[in-house]
Amino acid sequence: MFSKVERLISSRNLKPKKKEGFLKIISIFSFLGIMLGVAILIIVMSVMNGFKTELTNKIIGLNPHIVIQSNGFNIDEKYISKIKNNFSDISLSKTYTGEGVIINSDQAKGIIFKGVNYTEKKIKDFLEKNIISGDVKKFKKNNIFIGSELAFNLNLNEGDRINLMSSAFVATPLGSLPKQENFEIAGIFNTGFVEFDQNIIFLTIEDALSIFDKGYKDQNLEIYLKDPLKSNSYKQKIEKFNPNYFIYTWSDLNKSFFNALKVERNVMFIILTLIIIVAAFNIISGLTILIKNKTKEIAILKTLGLNNSSIKKSFFLTGFTIGFFATISGIILGTLFSSNIEKVRIFLATVFKLEIFPSDIYFLDELPSEINLYSIVIIFILSILVSAIASYIPARQISKMKTFRALKYE
Repeated sequence: MFSKVERLISSRNLKPKKKEGFLKIISIFSFLGIMLGVAILIIVMSVMNGFKTELTNKIIGLNPHIVIQSNGFNIDEKYISKIKNNFSDISLSKTYTGEGVIINSDQAKGIIFKGVNYTEKKIKDFLEKNIISGDVKKFKKNNIFIGSELAFNLNLNEGDRINLMSSAFVATPLGSLPKQENFEIAGIFNTGFVEFDQNIIFLTIEDALSIFDKGYKDQNLEIYLKDPLKSNSYKQKIEKFNPNYFIYTWSDLNKSFFNALKVERNVMFIILTLIIIVAAFNIISGLTILIKNKTKEIAILKTLGLNNSSIKKSFFLTGFTIGFFATISGIILGTLFSSNIEKVRIFLATVFKLEIFPSDIYFLDELPSEINLYSIVIIFILSILVSAIASYIPARQISKMKTFRALKYE
């Protein structure tokens, strides 16, 4: 693609003479600008990818993948058998979820009551994995499990008795009052997801139906998949079995959140790409000055028989070489930084006494990072393309130069 002469001229251009020291400075800034732009772009994209993946895993791990609401129609065994027969790789669970208030002395907080069948493997595995106090065997009638954040906020411990109040009303001589029942705290769990740990309690399905004054026909059916990312595909198939039920997936509940993450990721990509583009202008300015300074040499090369195309290619190669190696260096730097970003965060937090990634805001205990090969390839192609365009623009001016004018006064 490039002849030996073209490569020789390009290598000479990359080693300017002492009197052309400013060209060396421009080349260095071009290199550093593109390298840092690529590195920052990879680091930010890795953090954004990691943040999305971690939150997705948390949401998938703590919530059912598909929920079928009865809408007043009883979810009978015939319907459940039909789902099981069509999808052998799923697990089912009957639950009931409602909103209420937990009351302890003079403190109260609105929370979500989740009634579950504690004998089901999925529920038992979840509690055994996340429990920090108590015993799963104690999960029975009039006993509940609460999150660690909720326990901390209301100063609750295992064995304490608390009052739960639902949105259902009961008739009394004083009029209709919210239904209340007393429960004992059988255990405390910690999922590491702050929002979940402070807003949800688990109780038996019988207790949940009782406190909300509901019957078995009001139970919901929760479905867990081996591959939660296929939940929408399963939903479309299940909807055909019975149109009376309302069906939604974990992604439906968090659609606005993930759309916001996607928009933020795309905007960050566009903004940070401008760093590479701005750095590429240094290549344009550097090559333009280089070509102006090399006017006499270019004219001599033309006189010796070297055509415009070869001279353009040699100067194009000069700028492209800077962009190419800067891109490779940026990818290496960005990948190394992304791989050790949690160590860097801890170091900066220790040295400067700053909370760089507060868990109460971002819902995660550590700064996530996921290096995506596809993203790196896109960034590499984009940076190389920008470098190529920046190198071509000044190089094409060579064809407009007149040899006789350059040599007229020599």
